[in-house]
Amino acid sequence: MEPVITVMGLEKLYRETHAVRGLSFQVEAGEILGLIGPNGAGKTTTLRAMAGIIPPSKGRVSIGGRDLGSDPIAAKRLLAYVPDDPHLFENLTVWEQLRFAASVYGVAGWRARSEDLLERFEMADKRTALGSELSRGMRQKLASACALLHDPRALLLDEPMTGLDPRGIRTMNQAILQMAAGGAAVIVSSHLLAMVERLCTKVLVLHQGRALLWGRLDEIRGRFPELAGEASLEEVFFRATESGAPAQAAGTQPAREETP
Repeated sequence: MEPVITVMGLEKLYRETHAVRGLSFQVEAGEILGLIGPNGAGKTTTLRAMAGIIPPSKGRVSIGGRDLGSDPIAAKRLLAYVPDDPHLFENLTVWEQLRFAASVYGVAGWRARSEDLLERFEMADKRTALGSELSRGMRQKLASACALLHDPRALLLDEPMTGLDPRGIRTMNQAILQMAAGGAAVIVSSHLLAMVERLCTKVLVLHQGRALLWGRLDEIRGRFPELAGEASLEEVFFRATESGAPAQAAGTQPAREETP
């Protein structure tokens, strides 16, 4: 089965700064990949390039078999991206924002789907509120609801828990698990390592734009035999980023370009 998300040789150069360097990995249906790394590691740049917001300097991204570079509309129809600080339409109501998202993706039966999402994210009483009137947490909830509206095959989330209260965090966790259970490939970028450890099936550790580790947690633990067998993701993360040397994870290897 072809992976839902394939990234091959992704690079992003800003003048003389390499934000992302030769990044390759895959995410299959039902997998939740935790994207972690220090500030400036290239996490947000990677997600923005995967969402088609910024063009990569090199490499390619495929979503559901559609190449983001050569067939961007088809690829983007299969994905949803929620940035770490969502920007909504300030003069549209919550309901109008959902209606707009539905029209962009051609969602049939969007009203019932929108009602369900508003209930799940506890925003039913905010349907007439303008975007400019929403709190940080409410903006995050609405952006997430809009992202889930068209049932994307690939879901890209950048710090999705920012601004959420405990109930909102639980709702978001449940939504992520439900999307994966339904066959979506999910990427969650977060500094909340304990949450990533509980939620994600695989982990990709970035440092200075490079992949340090990639694989299941039990696989990447194996690269540090000096740590206890049940070392936490936090312990593995600090050991990996302190050394700073790129390393392959054990197990399944990242995707590579095929040569003729």
